[in-house]
Amino acid sequence: MKKIDILWVDDEIDLLKPHILFLEKKNYKVDTCTNGADAIDMVESDNFDIVFLDENMPGITGLETLTQIKQLKPNLPVVMITKSEEEYIMEEAIGSKIADYLIKPVNPNQILLSLKKNLDHSRLVSEKTTSNYQQEFRKIAMDLAMVNTYEEWVELYKKLIHWELELEDIKDSGMLEILESQKAEANSQFFKFIKKNYQDWLHSNEKPTLSHTLFKEYVIPNLNKNQGVLWVVIDNLRYDQYRVLEPFINEFYKKEKEHSYFSILPTATQYARNAIFSGLMPSEMEKLYPNYWKNDLDEGGKNLFEAEFLTTQIKRLNLNIQHEYHKIVSLKSGKDLADNYNSTKQNDLTVVVYNFVDMISHAKTEMEVIKELAGDDKAYRSLTVSWFKNSPLFEIIQKAHQLGQKLIITTDHGTINCKTPSKVIGDKNISSNLRYKTGKSLTYEEKDVYVVKNPKEVFLPSISINSPFIFAKEDLFFAYPNNYNHFVKYYKNTYQHGGISLEEMIIPCGVYSPK
Repeated sequence: MKKIDILWVDDEIDLLKPHILFLEKKNYKVDTCTNGADAIDMVESDNFDIVFLDENMPGITGLETLTQIKQLKPNLPVVMITKSEEEYIMEEAIGSKIADYLIKPVNPNQILLSLKKNLDHSRLVSEKTTSNYQQEFRKIAMDLAMVNTYEEWVELYKKLIHWELELEDIKDSGMLEILESQKAEANSQFFKFIKKNYQDWLHSNEKPTLSHTLFKEYVIPNLNKNQGVLWVVIDNLRYDQYRVLEPFINEFYKKEKEHSYFSILPTATQYARNAIFSGLMPSEMEKLYPNYWKNDLDEGGKNLFEAEFLTTQIKRLNLNIQHEYHKIVSLKSGKDLADNYNSTKQNDLTVVVYNFVDMISHAKTEMEVIKELAGDDKAYRSLTVSWFKNSPLFEIIQKAHQLGQKLIITTDHGTINCKTPSKVIGDKNISSNLRYKTGKSLTYEEKDVYVVKNPKEVFLPSISINSPFIFAKEDLFFAYPNNYNHFVKYYKNTYQHGGISLEEMIIPCGVYSPK
């Protein structure tokens, strides 16, 4: 195994002989020099693994040396060592992307810790994470056998996502495969739980917060005449994606509360998001607002009246608030809102629906380049982060922070990477979604679906007599027997929504106060 090669730069290097001997006994190779100019030459000609750099040297200062080293080799870790505790030096060093900052006198164990932190960090974290998950694996397996309430399902799902994010960067891919099998088992059990309980929820007071009660239960309690609220609904955002966006939000906001709620079925924009803004279930929307509601087989857009639905809900709840609704479906509309966001400062509530994540998931189906960029959940999260950091939405959130507004971030439903086809047959007038179907003459694999023969029982509209709804379980997607192989190849490993899975149904809702 190759020795770690250290360059130690200090004008009093002779006084550090005991430290160097200590490191050499630990099997490190240590090269030394006494000034910045020599250090720059040595860094240019040799491949060091790390540099320890004294800040206060004659000639070129430590900070000047640091700048030139970073220009030569931007990824070479440099640990600054100094007698000075002046704040400006710390800030300069940190701003120059040092790997660590140590105050003299340093002892050998401090040096060793810094080496391990910078050079062995990935290995040590990987080993510890693997060990911790191995211990947690048994507990998750036991929880899976016993979970029986919606609260327990939320906690179990969050635990699985926590470990997925922890394990995604470790080198032992076997651990991630084990977790994937646990997630698959969890989704199998979750499907049975929903099949058993969903209809009862809709006719009982003992139920989780659902799409149509979200506004009343989680948004209204945060409305305050002295402080505006920005409520962001990012379409199609899963809990794991929410988790990886949160560090960027935390730069400006402090989380007050993290709620979880359940999307109604179907877990599709037309149903779930209209339910959020109307405060009604789909059959109620169809009955009370036939001009706003469209069924699956109706022509035209299915989410064209969200602003109107929100206004009706606000009136129905007798809320005396000033509000605005914005739907962002393009880069230009996002930039326009960001540029003019200060005009919302008089609002009690500003609602922004952002469609980009939905665009990614649909583009993954239609564009080969997106298929490659979002080939699995880890890549899908990474793509979401890349978009968010550079999006007008992030700028809008920063503008809301400047106005002192509260922030609520949520979504309407999640999405799942579909890998398993399930055959379905129906006449030409059945819905096109790959995770749920409704229409006449449906034939399907009974074991693969949750069937609702009378849609009214779960507050869904009936397209016609004898038009049940079927919802796909786990990672299934519906495929027609005609041209079956082509269809399966086209849609396999694409992100879909509308059915029953942890990813689609358990929804994050974070409430934040400006820092």
